Amino acid sequence: MKKWLALIVLVVSIGLLAACGQQGEKAASTGAKEEIKKITVGASAVPHAEILEHVKDKLKEKGIDMEVKVFDDYVLPNTALEDKQLDANYFQTVPYMEQFNKKHGTHIVGLDGIHFEPMGLYPGKEKGTEPKQGAVIAIPDDVTNSARALKLLETQGWIKLTPGKELNSITKQDIVENPKNVQVKEMQAAMLPRAVKEVDYAVINGNYAMEGGLTTDQAIIMEKKDSDAAKQHANIISVRAGDENREDIKTLIEVLKSDDVKKFIEEKYKGAVVPVF
Repeated sequence: MKKWLALIVLVVSIGLLAACGQQGEKAASTGAKEEIKKITVGASAVPHAEILEHVKDKLKEKGIDMEVKVFDDYVLPNTALEDKQLDANYFQTVPYMEQFNKKHGTHIVGLDGIHFEPMGLYPGKEKGTEPKQGAVIAIPDDVTNSARALKLLETQGWIKLTPGKELNSITKQDIVENPKNVQVKEMQAAMLPRAVKEVDYAVINGNYAMEGGLTTDQAIIMEKKDSDAAKQHANIISVRAGDENREDIKTLIEVLKSDDVKKFIEEKYKGAVVPVF
């Protein structure tokens, strides 16, 4: 009888251990699935996507698998974010985002600034630092970047603008002095690097200038690091309203605002992109 009892106890014990092992394996498997959080971030190709690609491995170590989706304009990254095709985007400034929300009825919120891209005045058909009479100058057609471009032309002394206006409210109608009668032609920002050879000059956003193979030493003048534009137009991480406190987004920003990323930006872009943290 004692032998039978011992045998029963042994069988039951083995069964319990096997069950516990299976439960442990299942829990481990479930835990492994929960460890990795997948996010999709929209970005302009240069420098945003490059910076995001640089931090992919660091994010993976923190349990976040990031897919970077590249866009070549300033509209689709926001509509895709609004439509929940993206978890965040990285390409725009606060003033641009606010104008976009107002125009399109979107609900996008800006978080931390990562870098600033100085805008430059680049020569096209004309190479001189003084424009000829009636010179055609192409600038971005969106409100915030066109204002920056006009301000840069004023800094160069080619035009004068209505004094005292806030930067982001400046338009072509604010040109009050134009001694060379320059013709300001508004175009889609992404088209400017290709169009610069067809006009006399072009004012081009830093990211599109880099994509087009232009360098800061080719520019006649660049926005200064301590200018109003630099203070107001840092490129930010943006999310849908309500997602501001997501832990995965906070982790993304934490990794982007690291000393490693600062060094990467400074060494790779050599002043064409400036970290703001």
